[in-house]
Parts: sequence; structure tokens; C-alpha cells
Amino acid sequence: MKQYGFPRTYRIRSQQDFAEIYSARQRAGDQNLLVFAVLNDLDRSRLGISVSRKNGNAPKRARKKRLIREAFRLIQHQIPRGLDLIVVPRAEVEAELKQYQLSLKRLSLKLFRRLEQQQSR
Repeated sequence: MKQYGFPRTYRIRSQQDFAEIYSARQRAGDQNLLVFAVLNDLDRSRLGISVSRKNGNAPKRARKKRLIREAFRLIQHQIPRGLDLIVVPRAEVEAELKQYQLSLKRLSLKLFRRLEQQQSR
């Protein structure tokens, strides 16, 4: 596998997985993104993206999804392993790739520490 690939096994696509992650109620956000997370038993982190109609018309939403996917793909080795993430971009912000990368990295580390603490109790 390529070092920076993004195969199907790294994607969260099922409604059941999305519902499970949302129901865990672990989230963190900043000016660019809102990220929901739950620990998984895999050796990799997986990504799901949810972009509402508040973010604009279909081309605008698709662009945000592409940017978030690319940000995850480029920093996937800097994100803790074993996380299922759902990323929701903020509607009022038009962020660039670098901003999504920084936000995704920072928020996933924050959520991972929080989930690890919660699990050790």
C-alpha cells in the first residue's frame, strides 16, 4: 500500500457506524471543524465526513469533502491510531487545506487523550 493512500478500509460509510460515533458524545471543535470520535479496535484511524446543506450548494459541499479527505490523507500518520472520526466542517468558514490539516491533527489528539483517560477510569 502507498504511504499516503486512502483505501476504502480507512473510510466510515455505514449509517450504523455514524450513529455509534455520534451516540458516544465525544466531540471537540475549533473555528474550522467539529470532530466526533470513538476508539476502535483497528490498527488505523478511519474517517467519516458529514457536510450539511448549510455549507452551500453541491459543488461547495463536495469541495469541502475533498479538502477534508486530502487533509486526513496527508496527516494520517500523525493522528493517533485506533480512532473513528466524523468530521463536520463549519458552515460559516471557507478554510484551506493547511487549516484543515492543523485543525484535524489538533482535535484528533485532544479527543484521543480524552478517550484514553475515560477508558482508564
